[in-house]
Amino acid sequence: MAEPVTDLERPDAGAPTAPTTPPPGPRTAAPWLVGGAVTAVLLLLAGRYGYHRDELYFLLCGRHLDWGYVDQGPLVPALARLADTVAPGNLVLLRTPSALIGGASVVLVAALAREFGAGRAAQVAAAVLAAAAGVVLAAGHLLSTTTVDMLVWLAAAWCAVRMLRTGDSRWALGIGLALGVGMLNKLLPALLGVGLLAGVLIAGPRRLLRDRWVLAGAGFAALLAVPYVAWQASHGFPQLAVASSIADGDSSYSGRLDAVVLQLIIISPFATPVWIAGLVALLRRPAWAAYRAIGWAWLVVFAIVLLAGGKGYYDAPLLLVLTAAGAVVTVDWARQALLGAAAALMVAGSAVLLLPTLPADRLPGFVVEVNYDAGETIGWPAFADSVAAVHRGLPPQERARAVVLTGNYGEAGALARYGPARDLPRAYSGHNSMARFGRPPDGADVVIAVGWERPDQLRAWFTEVTEAGRVDQRVDVDNDENGGPIFVCRGLRRPWSQIWDSEVSHAS
Repeated sequence: MAEPVTDLERPDAGAPTAPTTPPPGPRTAAPWLVGGAVTAVLLLLAGRYGYHRDELYFLLCGRHLDWGYVDQGPLVPALARLADTVAPGNLVLLRTPSALIGGASVVLVAALAREFGAGRAAQVAAAVLAAAAGVVLAAGHLLSTTTVDMLVWLAAAWCAVRMLRTGDSRWALGIGLALGVGMLNKLLPALLGVGLLAGVLIAGPRRLLRDRWVLAGAGFAALLAVPYVAWQASHGFPQLAVASSIADGDSSYSGRLDAVVLQLIIISPFATPVWIAGLVALLRRPAWAAYRAIGWAWLVVFAIVLLAGGKGYYDAPLLLVLTAAGAVVTVDWARQALLGAAAALMVAGSAVLLLPTLPADRLPGFVVEVNYDAGETIGWPAFADSVAAVHRGLPPQERARAVVLTGNYGEAGALARYGPARDLPRAYSGHNSMARFGRPPDGADVVIAVGWERPDQLRAWFTEVTEAGRVDQRVDVDNDENGGPIFVCRGLRRPWSQIWDSEVSHAS
């Protein structure tokens, strides 16, 4: 039997019409209360542990404001600069935008469920599942590009669902606005745009592909992305080299196997049956025929991430969209008590694994094994103390002309934040955009090198490389810095001006 024709398949689909899909569910304030609670908890815990390596990097990027960087757009560095200008060194204020985004994401997931026809119970279930989701809490705790991506993707998805439900293609302007702003953060929202277009091409309504409002929305997104894309083009598209490095597995959460595993745990293992049910409903439920493009969008996006070797959390916001759909169908057959028990387990697990609820000096090893980022928020002041101890041990004439060379941007950011109080010299790094923020002066022939596990590369630049200490963060945490060697390097073989761009910036 032929399926009913949806509004978007009719000649007048560009104008508002009565939808043939189920109407949206009733309004309820409960998701706002859940979202507010999430924001409050995130703010309460924002000051525990310390800066993440990426946050330290964003603060440095914020000191060199530009329309783009090697690995990101200008949006998050600008936020970091604003927060550090209003309240220098205030970690809670730095993370306040993320806490607000975490709460807003919960509300958006519930709003998506409402668009799919969820009743009050299903909207609350969607909000609670989102509130306990690993990606929401982890992204909401730290200032990161991932945090902004989550809000951008959810906002664009909500506009897309509204467009498909109502038949009003003017919602494409909202999609374009969200994607365009998102591409001032990273170019990943373009991947969502590709997924949505592919979903419409596969499942319809295909007339959207030539709709004037959809074309205007695409143009809107492209126009907003121009500053960052122009910066990338003028600098030889360094983002491609970063993406290649990620595809090679040289970054956390990268690798095809990790990408598959993350799909099953990044919301929560307890929520996996819910988002799978949502995907099946979007692809097969007759009453949701107009939404099939959304289900196909996730399939296309995940396939691209898998084939390209991207990080497995890139598509996580779409998993939240599937969770919203799944909440609608699962409350029809699952007891609310069962969903409540699963949500309670999600909250307990997320609180331990993803939020700084346990004492940093007694953090179990399995927490860092599951949540790499937790370890990268611990011990940065002690890291600076370790480097300062080596610096104080230098003869006075060497100490006066010494600089620090770090292996990555997080270490350079930590020394920029904590080094001045310890009389440390400026720290340089060739990692990502740090290479563009300046190189050591040619007269700096004594270098304290930290973040380099082996001295082989250092010996290509110096005649003498000696281990002078070890990083001691004074807690038993297995992160990238704790216990690492600190070298003192002397006898620069060639001036920094000759080796910086060609060798150092590629070695870090």
